[in-house]
Amino acid sequence: MHRDTSADPHTHHRVGMALLFWPRGGSAQVAAYLARALDRHGWPVSLASGSLGPLGAHGNSATFFAGIDGSSFDYDEAQAMYLDGGDPMDAPRPMHPSFESKPDVADRSFTEVSPAQFEHATDAWGTHLAGSASFAASDVLHVHHLSVLQRAARRALPDLPMVSHLHGTDLKLLDAIERGVYDDGAHPFAAGAGDLLRDAASVADATFVVSAHERSEAARLLDIDVATVHLVPNGVDVERFAPTDISVGERRAHWHRWFVADPQGWSSASRRTGSIAYGPEVLDRFIDPLTGGANPVLMFVGRFLGFKRVPLLIRAYAKAQPRFRRPAPLVVWGGSPGEWEGEHPHDVVNELGVRDVFFTGWRGHDELPVGLACADVLVAPSVDEPFGQVYLEAMASGRPVIGTTTGGPVEFVNVDPEAPDGWLVTPDDIDALAEAMVAAVNGEPERRRRGANARRHVSAGYSWSALSERFVKVYEALARER
Repeated sequence: MHRDTSADPHTHHRVGMALLFWPRGGSAQVAAYLARALDRHGWPVSLASGSLGPLGAHGNSATFFAGIDGSSFDYDEAQAMYLDGGDPMDAPRPMHPSFESKPDVADRSFTEVSPAQFEHATDAWGTHLAGSASFAASDVLHVHHLSVLQRAARRALPDLPMVSHLHGTDLKLLDAIERGVYDDGAHPFAAGAGDLLRDAASVADATFVVSAHERSEAARLLDIDVATVHLVPNGVDVERFAPTDISVGERRAHWHRWFVADPQGWSSASRRTGSIAYGPEVLDRFIDPLTGGANPVLMFVGRFLGFKRVPLLIRAYAKAQPRFRRPAPLVVWGGSPGEWEGEHPHDVVNELGVRDVFFTGWRGHDELPVGLACADVLVAPSVDEPFGQVYLEAMASGRPVIGTTTGGPVEFVNVDPEAPDGWLVTPDDIDALAEAMVAAVNGEPERRRRGANARRHVSAGYSWSALSERFVKVYEALARER
């Protein structure tokens, strides 16, 4: 994508990595960081990824994975077919399905894709993978998520060992299928989607999961040997995400760019980036008029998916706000354009009439370090978050986090009772979430103490350099067995 070194000679230690989706979520960040770390350990990566949009667009894989060898599976034709009223799953390079059910998007749920369309996607991806000499020259295949890619890679390169890397959303979908969530007539292929995900898991020789919770879910939902399941948490670039001294003037300049000069927020009505924009007067909410110092800022980062609980966050913020001793804006950073589940968070803001909630829209990952530097607390009340990459990034930046006692964050937030680095509350408890926000906003010394603890904790145990060695050990064992 970046560059396809199809003419390069075979490198002894090479990983063929594959990602079905065009890059926009945490798994794409993991793929990028892991690929670079593996290269430093003598295992260069050829990364095949879905791609959407021209060079420079957020979803363009060559842009997102710049500098990493690989190839792009272009979804632009499928997207155009969808916009023209056709079925994007019937395009020569069919659109990827989604683990979520979202309205009016080209990437519909796995539960709405027919077996014939899954077979078409498998063939198309198999042809793509086999056509890249650098990918085919790999020693080990590393496939992110459960999808058609496992069968596609196995058909293209039947003799190579393969690992699947689960990121949680695949298991969430499988769990929902088994619980009958999709037995509503609107998802006619739910059972087949479940079969496909389980079959994909069975194809791999080993499986990586990101948390103990996901390991338990994999054992429960998949017919795989638990001895082949390896827990390796996600890491963080502790040099890129680090505590940064940033002046009030610099903060104000960044807020001006994100809210006024280059707004990217979007409403449910228009879905157009920039349809949520602000005047320069909103910047006053970020500055204490008496001292001239910066007001504390709460920040959410992520997609508008149901389990992220962004509408609940806004309702809790509305309850907490009257108890703040000073203004403390809530910045909602993210929301892939046109994509949301359930209520759109901006609609909830309008419904409640709550002030001081601001939407930046979807921003490139390269902007996130400075975004976190301009904030003081990450608030992400997800329920059963598979891992929580952005929690680590905030903690590495010296920012305490507010999360829930579910999913991945319980394994790395507040694990040392003598050195708390955030606040964990009962899931879906608006009052408890509001209380945590009040404590974080009003208790500046404690907020700073927990932020410093967070930085020390993450720096010591979650660097990509150390974690990549654990992947390499599995690769080497599989390569020896073959």
